[in-house]
Amino acid sequence: MQHAGLVASLFAFWLALSGHYTLFLIGVGAIASLLCAWAAVRLRIADREALPLHLIGRAPRYLVWLLAEIARSAWTVSRVILSPRLPISPTMTVVRASQRTPVGIATYGNSITLTPGTITTDIRGDVLTVHALVDDGALDVEAGGMDARVTAYEGAS
Repeated sequence: MQHAGLVASLFAFWLALSGHYTLFLIGVGAIASLLCAWAAVRLRIADREALPLHLIGRAPRYLVWLLAEIARSAWTVSRVILSPRLPISPTMTVVRASQRTPVGIATYGNSITLTPGTITTDIRGDVLTVHALVDDGALDVEAGGMDARVTAYEGAS
């Protein structure tokens, strides 16, 4: 079932990017999707994380929260940039991810990077190095709120 889902998602992605729906291109897309899925199975990379269908139910709540965080951070960064004093205080910090899977850790690092004013610069195992535009951004990351949300999204809590 997992492999059929992988083929279906690859084919849907092909169709979405193609924009042309001739019989030939649909056939090529179907064959390419099957070959890619076959290669993933042969390489033993087609596991539960290759197509994380188990996360779909928790995704809307997490995405709404993430969008709110992005908006809040964008507002904060805009105020800092537009301030005549430009009160930036670039900071590097190191945090440990509590996620159990590589997908969870990548989601955490990408969530940090999507939030304006912070960027994940390095991931080594479960240790993330984060650059923040202001001290408050680094303190927010260190507080662990986003880490807890990503862990809950992953289903580990």
